[in-house]
Amino acid sequence: MNQFTAIAFALIAAIGNAFFVIGQKKAIELANPFTFITISAVFCVLLTLLSAPLFGPPKYVEVIKVNGIWAIVSGVGLFLTYLGFNLLYSSFGASSYILYAVLSILTTVIIVSGLIFKETFNIYHWLALLSAIITVTLFSLGNSR
Repeated sequence: MNQFTAIAFALIAAIGNAFFVIGQKKAIELANPFTFITISAVFCVLLTLLSAPLFGPPKYVEVIKVNGIWAIVSGVGLFLTYLGFNLLYSSFGASSYILYAVLSILTTVIIVSGLIFKETFNIYHWLALLSAIITVTLFSLGNSR
C-alpha cells in the first residue's frame, strides 16, 4: 500500500467524522447525553453488520475467541470517543474539534505508537508533534481573548 491509499483511508474517516460532528452539533441537547450516543451507536452497529459481509465472511465467534480482549479495549475507546465528542461539541461547538484532533495525535503517536508499540520516529515526525503542541497552544490563546 502506498501513501495515496493511506490518504484515501484517512479521507473516509475524516468524512465520517464530519458527519459525526454534524450529528452531535445539530442534535437538540437533552438532559441525558447517553440517549443520543446510544441511538447513534445503534445505527453504527447496524451499518457495520450490513457492511461486514462485503469484506468476506464475518466469523464473529472466531474473532471473539482470538481478539475478544482487544474488541473490549476498542469498545471502551469508542465509548470514550462518543462521550467526549458529545460533551465537547454540545458544550463548545464544532470549532473545538481542533483540540480533539491535536490531542488525539499526541496521545496516539506518543503513547500508543511510541511507548506501547515502540515505532520509530524521524525528525519530521518530531516536528509534526511539535507543531501539534503549538496548534493547541495557539487555539487556547485564541479562545481566551
